[in-house]
Amino acid sequence: MAEPAFDFDELAALAARDPEGFERRRQALIEAALAEVPEAERRERLRRLQWRIDQVRRTAGTPMAACLRISRMMWESLLGEGGLLEALERLGRLEAAPPRRQARILSFPVAEDRRGR
Repeated sequence: MAEPAFDFDELAALAARDPEGFERRRQALIEAALAEVPEAERRERLRRLQWRIDQVRRTAGTPMAACLRISRMMWESLLGEGGLLEALERLGRLEAAPPRRQARILSFPVAEDRRGR
């Protein structure tokens, strides 16, 4: 199992004693993680998702309320309309019932054996 890119206990202690320092560290960790995403399009999608998460954190009022709202967002992306579960089910239906193809069957004359048979 890979070692985490950060130490949770260290970050929790930093948040308790220096909230602004914690926020700077949090932003730096997020930017470092995004910088490792190879595809620009995926990186941009993740930036937009992080923006949404940050807005939830900013407007939630309490850390627990933010946690609950973010958890709800994750469940909706899994189970909601157009979510991961729906996509997997659709994929499963496609794999279970491959498309039927129609083709015209051509007949070819049987070639005589070249040895005279």
